[in-house]
Amino acid sequence: MINIALQGAEFFAYHGFYPEEQKIGCRFLVDIAVGFEPPTDLKDGLHNTVDYEQLYIIACEEMKHSRKLIETVGQSITTRIRDKYPFIKTIQVTIKKLNPPLTGKVAYSSVTINYPPEK
Repeated sequence: MINIALQGAEFFAYHGFYPEEQKIGCRFLVDIAVGFEPPTDLKDGLHNTVDYEQLYIIACEEMKHSRKLIETVGQSITTRIRDKYPFIKTIQVTIKKLNPPLTGKVAYSSVTINYPPEK
């Protein structure tokens, strides 16, 4: 199994349940990890692997769409990765909302989406 990861991709986005969150925005970190079985004739090129630049582009595009729940964002990222790379066996997407607007100091809130779903 080959695992490819993109860690700590930072975005400023407008996700949040409350209208103020969608108005003022917040910083987010996105981690993506994928796993797949390589073909026996893996060549030194991108055609038989996962291009982490494409993972970043998918995350970037999805982070631009304002949503109430970061769970929804994570699911959209996961679905797009599955659609682009159908040979992937596992996907894990974690989204961290930095300094969420709570009454106390909190480093981040987060959600993790796993594919396939854990049983």
